[in-house]
Amino acid sequence: MKILLFCLFSLLPLWGLAQQTPPAYQLSTHVLDISRGIPAPGVTVRLEKYDAAQKSWHAVAEQKTDAAGRIGDFLPTAGQKTPQTGMYKLTFLTQPYFAAQQQASFYPYIEVVFELKDGAHYHVPITLSAFGYTTYRGS
Repeated sequence: MKILLFCLFSLLPLWGLAQQTPPAYQLSTHVLDISRGIPAPGVTVRLEKYDAAQKSWHAVAEQKTDAAGRIGDFLPTAGQKTPQTGMYKLTFLTQPYFAAQQQASFYPYIEVVFELKDGAHYHVPITLSAFGYTTYRGS
């Protein structure tokens, strides 16, 4: 009996892996300050969506990165019947971040434009220094 209970409890963690739920949000980001080798907390990030008919950007959300330099909850999927597709832009307001550290910077803000083509989760991080940045599609 003890062996049977041990086997059942051993399989419990695997059961959780089989029940993966879809992410609650379609878009996330992460800001890493590579000049300091740490996450960048407190960076304001704006999310906008492009309206092709009006040929203009429209605000969707604005948040600050948390202590780990992350924002994980852009574009909620709950209650959405269809995926939120289209052209989006994340604007990272970097000048205030560097000014708070009493450091000059070259880019007052960074705009990253990308296209969501389906209901998949998209992670759009940046690595940042006062005089450069890199972005990529993460996971």
